[in-house]
Amino acid sequence: MNSWQGINEFVAVAQSGSFTQAAKRLGVSTAHISRQVTALEEKHSTKLFYRSTRKVALTEEGQVFFHHCQHALTGLEEAERAISNLRDTPQGLIKMTAPVAYGEQFIMPLVHDFMRQYPEVEVQMFLSNQTFDLVAEGFDLAIRLGKLNDSSMMAKRLTSRIQYVCASPDYLRQYGAPHTLDELKQHHCLTGNSEYWRFLVEGKERTLKMKSRLNCNSGFALRDAALKGLGIIKLPDYYIADDLKLGNLVEVLPQYLEAEEGIWALYPHNRHLSPKVRLLVDYLNAHLDSDNNAQ
Repeated sequence: MNSWQGINEFVAVAQSGSFTQAAKRLGVSTAHISRQVTALEEKHSTKLFYRSTRKVALTEEGQVFFHHCQHALTGLEEAERAISNLRDTPQGLIKMTAPVAYGEQFIMPLVHDFMRQYPEVEVQMFLSNQTFDLVAEGFDLAIRLGKLNDSSMMAKRLTSRIQYVCASPDYLRQYGAPHTLDELKQHHCLTGNSEYWRFLVEGKERTLKMKSRLNCNSGFALRDAALKGLGIIKLPDYYIADDLKLGNLVEVLPQYLEAEEGIWALYPHNRHLSPKVRLLVDYLNAHLDSDNNAQ
């Protein structure tokens, strides 16, 4: 058994807390993971995991070993990136994630253009509204919208968005337009992933829990519902900018409009961006900013 054999499998189990999840992450069988970890334990004559039918947890020896293995693998990744830095042509795999609707509409078309420009780059994209652990899941890059909560990541602002509160002219003719936040509570509101809406009142953020007639995690569906007069929505500009310009939707409560929010590229703080990832981030930044300024 060579010095590195079983290390990747051991680290994957330690990070995911599961032999099954480690196997999925590495694209191998659970039996393979089990054999490699067992061989590693036999080699060092120590038990690395407590195993039960419900849980896998590191022993004290396993925790010490895991700490050093992480540093060793990080060093190996840095060495591989150093070699990659010497290449003139970006190449290899970029594993990334983005929110579904924004990723489909804005990110993926730019990624496709980038891949045409750099034919040796491969991309594995996960469009999901789930917030992945970038380190544990092995992601190089994530696109995130709005406020950032994860201080362990490095972030680059790509562009910005504004969220407007609006409704159709038909709805406003029937129910009238709210002029205060208290009046808004009496209206039919259509909410997305969160039932809480944020506003800016005299320079301070105020959050309201909305009474929702319709709750749906699709911005496009909420836009359609608002166009059909079902209620008031609060959506980012990229869903409704054209409707506002054409008068299909009308902004309400502009005096409480939130400040711009960032749209970000995130990557693990302990990694130097490889040339291909840095190029992609710069490409997204240039084109998203250009598109935003053109609106």
